[in-house]
Amino acid sequence: MSINWYPGHMKKTRELIQANLKLVDAVVELLDARIPLSSRNPQFDDLIGLKKRIIVLNKADLADSSKTAQWIEYYQSHKIEALPINASTGQGIDKLIALIKSTCQDEIIRAAEKGRLHRPIRIMIIGIPNVGKSSLINKLAGKNAAKTGNKPGVTKGKQWIRINRDIELFDTPGILWPKIEEDLMGIKLASTGAIKDEVLNIEDIAFHLINLILERYADSFYMRYDLMPGDETVAYMEQIGRKRGCLMRGNQVDLEKASRLIVDEFRKGIIGKITLETMETIQSEAADDASL
Repeated sequence: MSINWYPGHMKKTRELIQANLKLVDAVVELLDARIPLSSRNPQFDDLIGLKKRIIVLNKADLADSSKTAQWIEYYQSHKIEALPINASTGQGIDKLIALIKSTCQDEIIRAAEKGRLHRPIRIMIIGIPNVGKSSLINKLAGKNAAKTGNKPGVTKGKQWIRINRDIELFDTPGILWPKIEEDLMGIKLASTGAIKDEVLNIEDIAFHLINLILERYADSFYMRYDLMPGDETVAYMEQIGRKRGCLMRGNQVDLEKASRLIVDEFRKGIIGKITLETMETIQSEAADDASL
C-alpha cells in the first residue's frame, strides 16, 4: 500500500520554505504528539539544514503523557529543544514563547550590537497537514490570524504574522512528501487526519487503528465500547456498529459508518489518551510493516 497524495500546493510550499529560510532565525516544527515520528516530514531535515529548530508536540492532551515525556527526552538527548502543547486551549504557549526567545538569544544580542535594539525574532512554523499549525498561530497571536479547520490543506498561501513586539512568524501551509511507502505510517497519518479520508478506505483505517490501539491500550478500548477480549478485529467493528446503531436494511452492520465513528472518537480522544508511536514499538513496527 503505497500512498501517493501530493497536491500541487505542497510542491509550491516546499519551494516557499526553501526561498524564505534565510529570512528567519529559527524553525518551529509542529508534530502530532500521538505520532511523533510519522508526523515528521522526512524532507524537512534537508530543507532546514543547520537552522535552529524547536520541536513542538501538539495535541498532547490526546496523547499518553508518559510517552510524550519520553519523546521530549529523546529530542533533548539529540540536542533539539522540544516541548508539548495543546494549541486548541493554549496550554504550553507561554513556555513556547519563552523557548523561542532563549533559543534565539544570540541573534538578539548580535542585532543589539549592530544598533538594532528592537529587532524582532523571526521564526518559521512548519508541519504536515492538520497538525494544528493554524490553531497554534492563532493562540500565539491572540487572534484569528490564520484559517483553521479539521481537514488537511486548509491553510493556503503564505503570510507574515506579528506575535508581539518581540516575535514575527512566517506561516506556511502543511506539507507531506510525494510518496509514503510504509504502510503503518500511512495508517497512522490517516488515523490522525493528516491524509484526507477520501485517499484511503475508512474501513481499512479503522481496522488497523484498532489493532494499534489494542497493542497498548486494550483496556481503554474495551471499556469505551463495552467489549470483551478475545474476538477478531472485524468482529469488534461489527459489535461496535451494532451497539451504536450503525445499521443498514436487514439489520446488517454498516461497517463504513462504524469505522468513521471509531476513527472520529480516536481523533477526539474519546477512546482515551493514546500514543500510537512509542520508543519501544518503532523497531518492531518496521519489521511488521510488510505484513499489512
